[in-house]
Amino acid sequence: MKEQKSKAFPIIYPNAAGIDISSKEHYVSVNPESAEKSIRAFGCFTEDLHAIAAWLKECNVDTVAMEATGIYWVSLYLLLEEAGFEVILVTAKHVKNVRGKKTDVSDADWIRQLHSCGLLSSSFQPDSFARKLRTYMRHRKNLIEMSATHIRMMHKALEQMNVKLQHVITDITGKSGQEIIQAILRGERNAKVLASYCDCRIKSEKKDAIIKSLNAVWKEEHIFELEQSYSLFKIYNEKVKECDAQIENHLREKTGIANFEKPVQKPKRNKNNLNFNAKEILEELVGIDLSEIFGITESNAIEIISEIGLDMDKWPTVKHFTSWLNLAPNNKISGGKVLSSRIPKKKNHAGQIFKMAAFSVQRSNNWLAMFYQRIKNKRGTPKAVVATARKIATIFYKLIKDKVKFNPMPIDNYLDVFKEQQIKKLKRKAQSLGYQMVTI
Repeated sequence: MKEQKSKAFPIIYPNAAGIDISSKEHYVSVNPESAEKSIRAFGCFTEDLHAIAAWLKECNVDTVAMEATGIYWVSLYLLLEEAGFEVILVTAKHVKNVRGKKTDVSDADWIRQLHSCGLLSSSFQPDSFARKLRTYMRHRKNLIEMSATHIRMMHKALEQMNVKLQHVITDITGKSGQEIIQAILRGERNAKVLASYCDCRIKSEKKDAIIKSLNAVWKEEHIFELEQSYSLFKIYNEKVKECDAQIENHLREKTGIANFEKPVQKPKRNKNNLNFNAKEILEELVGIDLSEIFGITESNAIEIISEIGLDMDKWPTVKHFTSWLNLAPNNKISGGKVLSSRIPKKKNHAGQIFKMAAFSVQRSNNWLAMFYQRIKNKRGTPKAVVATARKIATIFYKLIKDKVKFNPMPIDNYLDVFKEQQIKKLKRKAQSLGYQMVTI
């Protein structure tokens, strides 16, 4: 009887290393044939990171795999990349350990074994330009969220004094709202005087309601709370403007547009939009006007670019792109049957932006809004948002990759195409039942 040879995965990367990341220690595993002690623990300080790079070079390592743990991997990833190693970042889901006692040592060695056999795929990582832009844009988003927190605190302080201003005017952080709040903080308590700070374009009927809303029960502690919240709101607004200046400089460095006369800006529809005219810079950066896409503004376009970069060749097809954005169903098939097609519950920043764009499209007058309403009536709002976001992402991908101008489909054409699809569907249904549909 012949001795049966055990089958094993072939070693593709013999000089691979695996690193288990944590906040205090990094465990590094290399090929046992490369070092007497193949697994070592290092600290997390900068000199320890340089020591990791030096030891990996001693062991002739050329490729490194590490698990994405919080933000602790960033410094080591960038340092190893600069040192000339091929570094891949993998999600925790892809490097689950074998059953048994779980330790940092076993995790590091398991990552190395998987990577040496070519069983790990690298997560997407943007280039240096997109990485820097992403840092600015995410920081800007955090500043806006913290500013919104203090707006809510201003609402609370006003409500506790029975000031109903927020129920009469649209936004207390607008021109009229801020003038009234500043007057309150200066000590003015007369409702008619406070109402006089409103914009002159406000109708007299609404001014009467504003006067009624400003008859309040003034309390020192709530005025103090209002003053603190308003001051912090102003500070965060200034920080957002400073962040926008950094974003503008970074974009100009990339495009080479250093000095040009800024065109007169139109009034911003959204107060959270960028504080500079990004249209010209965006067109020079990408080659086309992405803000023409339904639901996509200049701010949204720059935010998406900060997440995905400018090289669309990283995704071979648009299906790969929408799947990475978490906007495509994750079909699980067994025995020829689809067991599940649910979208995975994982956060993708770019995908969330496309979803926001899809939600804003529903009130528009275009074919995409009609598509949204059709899916909403059939399957509900969440499904409609995801389906419409996928449509927008597909358009975004093709425009950047092919450098073509956005040419939206007329509504009449969309209705004709939808009508033809429905007719074909009814014909197939009739044939399955043994009938033949005849058009009159």
